[in-house]
Amino acid sequence: MNPAFLPRALTIGLLAVVTSALAELTPARAQTLDKVSFGTNWVAEGEHGGFFQAVADGTYKKYGLDVTIVPGGPNENNRMLLIAGKLDFFMSANSLQTFDAVTNNVPLVAVAAIFQKDPQVFLTHPEVKVSKIEDLKPLTLLVSKEGIVTYFQWMKSRYGFSESKVKPYTFNAQPFIVNKDVAMEGYVSSEPYAVEKKAGFKPNVLLIADYGFNAYSTLIETRRDLVDKKPDLVQRFVDASIVGWYHYLYGDNSAGNAMIKKLNPEMTDELLAFSVAQMREHGIVDSGDAIKNGIGAMTDERMASFFEAMVSAGVVKSTIDYRKGYTLRFVNKAVGVELRPKN
Repeated sequence: MNPAFLPRALTIGLLAVVTSALAELTPARAQTLDKVSFGTNWVAEGEHGGFFQAVADGTYKKYGLDVTIVPGGPNENNRMLLIAGKLDFFMSANSLQTFDAVTNNVPLVAVAAIFQKDPQVFLTHPEVKVSKIEDLKPLTLLVSKEGIVTYFQWMKSRYGFSESKVKPYTFNAQPFIVNKDVAMEGYVSSEPYAVEKKAGFKPNVLLIADYGFNAYSTLIETRRDLVDKKPDLVQRFVDASIVGWYHYLYGDNSAGNAMIKKLNPEMTDELLAFSVAQMREHGIVDSGDAIKNGIGAMTDERMASFFEAMVSAGVVKSTIDYRKGYTLRFVNKAVGVELRPKN
């Protein structure tokens, strides 16, 4: 039959069906993704897992982002690349870097705090009875040069530790392994594993965050101009990173771990599993304000408390306006909390 003789309504109906069928046969136009670069502060490892997971499982893509992660390392300075505009975001170590940016008038701002607890620990031999931070005082402490000017100044101010009991930590565990009268600094998610593998004993672990060192750690930093000009981009990156961390901690994290191992062949499945277990056991990522407000949570009260502690310890000057170094605009929205296991 000639379509010209069909009733108008029927013709329109047929056209609609044909149009729908053609639409199904025509490939959907690819989503336009915003390209984003994110620099970490060290080589790929479990402590960065949520970010890699968000790339590997497509979470960033779901938020309209094409994210490239640029690993750090001993000869890399990704924070300088952020300042220079070569990166969009950076993973800073802890709140002290936030204060440092303000002190030096660097236009960076922290937009989320992925770690609610700083993972800094001291390791002791299993036969040495250490149940609280003061029990470390009789021991020789192996502390890095970075640790001496930061958290150890807090230990002196808060608990009366003396630098006469400190020796340099050169990231070699052997002096600790052979001497039970020595305590060694480390990260809860890595050094205890390394010592157990090398020495054959499981060390005691004392997390200084549990004794009042309330710095945020693994913060997402960006430039102020990006916050001002592209707040939607910043929000999507923060939200997707948070979801990536829920997936990494509580879901199938094999995709994220595969990326980590590809970039850092020294990583093993056993070490990555240990890192995740430690982060969960000690509440490194998901504890405190994050329980209600979601991973990445920050509060003014917590920032003020840590700032006052660092002023008392002589680490930062009381005259800086530390509030310029961070914003709560992009966090505390309970993004992803439904992904946390109910039990």
